[in-house]
Amino acid sequence: MIDVYILCRVFFFFRATAFECNYSSVHTLPSPETFSGERIADPIVSVKQEIRNKMGSLPQLYSDPLEKQADLIDPIKLKTLFKSQQKYLNNFFDKLDLSQAHVFTQTLLNSTGTIFITGVGKSGFVSKNISQTLVSLGIKSQFLSPVDALHGDIGILNSNDVLVMFSKSGNTEELIRLVPCARAKGAFLISVTSVEGNALMGMSDLNVHLPLERELCPFDLAPTTSTAIQMVFGCTVAIAMMDAKNLTKEGYAANHPAGRIGKSLIFKVRDVMKKQDELPVCREGDLIMDQLVELTSKGCGCLLVIDDDYHLIGTFTDGDLRRTLKASKEGIFKLTVGEMCNRNPRTISSERMAVEAMKKMEAPPSPVQFLPVIDEDNKLIGIVTLHGLVSAGL
Repeated sequence: MIDVYILCRVFFFFRATAFECNYSSVHTLPSPETFSGERIADPIVSVKQEIRNKMGSLPQLYSDPLEKQADLIDPIKLKTLFKSQQKYLNNFFDKLDLSQAHVFTQTLLNSTGTIFITGVGKSGFVSKNISQTLVSLGIKSQFLSPVDALHGDIGILNSNDVLVMFSKSGNTEELIRLVPCARAKGAFLISVTSVEGNALMGMSDLNVHLPLERELCPFDLAPTTSTAIQMVFGCTVAIAMMDAKNLTKEGYAANHPAGRIGKSLIFKVRDVMKKQDELPVCREGDLIMDQLVELTSKGCGCLLVIDDDYHLIGTFTDGDLRRTLKASKEGIFKLTVGEMCNRNPRTISSERMAVEAMKKMEAPPSPVQFLPVIDEDNKLIGIVTLHGLVSAGL
């Protein structure tokens, strides 16, 4: 590590350089050989050499940071890496023992307690993701840190629970230390590993082997392919459990009330439509020019033309107004809304999903900004606008 002395040297050098630049505008500085006859060493070169000397005993992981050039990705090598990863993943799919996977999935499905999932390092991050996926599907699950478990958190385990341990090597020290403690609590232990003949395999009630040809890392060290197959395995098992539990779209939506996923599955047109006094309504015999305030004040960009019983007759938009004005000029003062309205507008029921309304607005031949909402008798009960859908988070 560069010590304080070197950093100070660099700091005072740059201060001296700044002073030299200001001073040289009115004075001529002597040459480096003036004082001793020998050329004075370049202070920048000296500092760089001193930094290298200090770092000399450390492995050179990258090029010299003081002379580093821009890194570039070789597109050919990138394509080769993707193909290699595909090959390693295909090896996993080809060699996975489906009977093991089936027993594993059925065991989790039959659990009457909580499915605890644990792992260390990258396997720990994968474990958290799989656990959160199970929870989102309505399955009781929780990530258990192996380190925290040994300092009190294991108290949450009981005899009805399942503990799933993800480890590429199967020899992770923290997990091996956790096993006897978890067994004492009566939990069912499952190890998910990729190396044959590992320690966890012999200590667990059930082992699942995830075939691994090698890591994508050129040194076969960084957990890249191994974590990918762990994620694929865990998420596939989660969806298999989802299917076995017959989870419906409505049930899934109930677990995701916030965000676009939940809103698109929960919100119906009736939840986002404007009603009653918010509706820009008029009669077909009304003059267009008499309805300009109604057209512009409700923020819908249209008029909903109805009869005396509130049956929808048609729609008249601000676009229709511009086209009518261009074609009729001063004749627009004598035209009624009913003469120029669209008598075959797109409509929707209040019980339809809000996301369906958005799709209907965007459908060919041309998109629209609103949909009148009608009941089974074609009576107007509301209006849903694109702006309203977007404001609702859809």
